Amino acid sequence: MAKFIFVTGGVVSSLGKGITAASLGCLLKSRGLKVTMQKIDPYINVDPGNMSPFQHGEVFVTDDGAECDLDVGHYERFIDENLKKSSNITSGKIYGTVINKERTGQYGGATVQVIPHVTNEIKERICQVAHDNNADVAIVEIGGTVGDIESLPFLEAIRQLKTDLGRDEVLYIHVTLVPYLKMAGELKTKPTQHSVKELRSIGIQPDIIVCRTTYPLSREIREKIALFCDISQKAVIENLDAEILYEVPLMMAQQGLDEIALSYLCLEAGQRDISPWEELVQRAKENGTIRTTIALVGKYVALHDAYLSVAEALHHAGISQGTHRDIRWINSHDLKGHSAGQHLAGVQGILIPSGFRGPGVEGKIKAIQYARENKIPFLGISLGMQMAVVEFARHVCGLPQAHSQYHEPATPHPVIHLPRLKDGEEAPMCLGRAPVALKPGSHLHTIYGDDVIYERHRHRYQVNEDYRHLLEDKGLCFSGHTPGVNQVAAVELPSHPFFLATIFHPEFKSRPTRPHPIFKAFVKAAKGL
Repeated sequence: MAKFIFVTGGVVSSLGKGITAASLGCLLKSRGLKVTMQKIDPYINVDPGNMSPFQHGEVFVTDDGAECDLDVGHYERFIDENLKKSSNITSGKIYGTVINKERTGQYGGATVQVIPHVTNEIKERICQVAHDNNADVAIVEIGGTVGDIESLPFLEAIRQLKTDLGRDEVLYIHVTLVPYLKMAGELKTKPTQHSVKELRSIGIQPDIIVCRTTYPLSREIREKIALFCDISQKAVIENLDAEILYEVPLMMAQQGLDEIALSYLCLEAGQRDISPWEELVQRAKENGTIRTTIALVGKYVALHDAYLSVAEALHHAGISQGTHRDIRWINSHDLKGHSAGQHLAGVQGILIPSGFRGPGVEGKIKAIQYARENKIPFLGISLGMQMAVVEFARHVCGLPQAHSQYHEPATPHPVIHLPRLKDGEEAPMCLGRAPVALKPGSHLHTIYGDDVIYERHRHRYQVNEDYRHLLEDKGLCFSGHTPGVNQVAAVELPSHPFFLATIFHPEFKSRPTRPHPIFKAFVKAAKGL
């Protein structure tokens, strides 16, 4: 039976609960354990699929088509496992299921309450993620902070699981802030004390406290936290600001976080081997003297988390190619008139990520035109591919009013459209893992070295087959398609040093120690510019 580790947070949000949980998962996996992870989000939305990226950052997509919190992306990158729909649950999912059961009489006429019906549903979902993945250890992060009203049912559920499963089967980790007051010149433990007090008031005693801090914790600080929070001093873990994100597991290993967790859970495991991560961090630090500037042109650049997986995939590729990637975040709204050249001057690569309806699309088209005409390495993803087709149709094929029906329903040349099914229904969203057949001899085929690949998708609109011959005749190569339905999945320009765009999302499958081949090829081309 799986052991469970629950990670909660206090004081403020954005303390790095997800990175703490992912780092511990990385360490436990390095010891030969089968690890899975789960993020619990207390919001009422069923998932983040319909949420603005400004609200919640990027939407991460799993192989089985779940639209998830971005922390699930961190989990996959740190433990190098493909997670499933069960790895992200929300209040919306829980309450939706409970209400449906009540409506269909599955509670036998009982009065449906938060306890036990909602908490039982939560516990069932938590146990299910461990069962689905045949895990030795399931690490579950509770979103939000202790004291939030919407988090209470989830905290009550994980409190009950300790009684249900047994003391040695459950471990509680609490992540808190230890702020530094500049005027006083000292770190303050009171926020941590109050946060733990709040947690204990609902029946949860943390076994380990991870302290987010800008300055190292002194022995006196550790002793104080241990005394007031009733834990062992060795279980006070320091989580300092890290120069490189992937250095956090190494910092946690130095303090023995995994050893403490194994001891509390009475769990035997092999010797830790994190040499691949040590080599990764060493290479990343050595690459700092060589820098490659990539322009990331998007609508949501004010919040970098909106493109988190893309940024991390560029980071992975940069490390592997011996360069530090500098991202120039460019708001596509700003690329108006003749200003594109001013904003893009000096960049070595241009990347257009996914996006949605609204202002800024024309700016993306201008950025693509700039990359094509000036022979600058270009990578487009999802909407980036669709706009690459629009740009080519306008400026090479002589269709100045070409557009996507999504952005301009009345366009006379819908080179991007929403296909209709045989019964007239609109095509559904393509979500999750799907095959892509590659054209022999294409750049994409060379990059993968394979005839068929499997990548994750999140799109509805497609290249309009009515314009395919015109686009091909003018030099656009359709280098990838979906087998059977023959929908375009990738385009490229053979006459360009590097001009590639995909309808799928390669960033979701990039790993720190295994960069995605498309990003490796893109950064290599940009570095050589």
